[in-house]
Amino acid sequence: MKKEKLLPVALTAFAVAADQISKAFIVKNWPADNTFIADVFGNDFLWIYHVRNKAIAFSLGHNLPDWIKPVLFILLPAAVLIFLLVHYFKSDEFSPLQRWALAGILGGGFGNLIDRIFRRNGVVDFISVKLYGFLGFERWPTFNFADSFVVVFGIVLLFTVFFKTDAKKSQTQR
Repeated sequence: MKKEKLLPVALTAFAVAADQISKAFIVKNWPADNTFIADVFGNDFLWIYHVRNKAIAFSLGHNLPDWIKPVLFILLPAAVLIFLLVHYFKSDEFSPLQRWALAGILGGGFGNLIDRIFRRNGVVDFISVKLYGFLGFERWPTFNFADSFVVVFGIVLLFTVFFKTDAKKSQTQR
């Protein structure tokens, strides 16, 4: 196995470890009843606010029947993560930056999947950021480190795809 493929997997491991350690700390030290908020900077911008999410992003699907939730929230994401992991190692099409981005996405995905499988009360979310009315939100929906890895590295991956496409277009126009 080539170093270019193995090294970014360290980011995957780091993402899972950071996510699970932070969640274990929150579960141990913050009650999950939404009454204890730690205002980190004292200016209402960043709160530590322990909530549980038994659905997916933004609590989508919380009203679905209980029998379908394991399929949609555990089996489907597990299949997607396994597909991405296999494709990551089999494909030579990814640039180095795309490999790192995919590794970050995988780490975040596995971090939340671990919660869905092993935490019966739902995924631990604890970061609440004030948006001051931006996009119609006073506060962004509460999230965790795994969510951050998926979003940030997903954006990086999208940018690399767009710039790669633009580079190909400009070469064909010459």
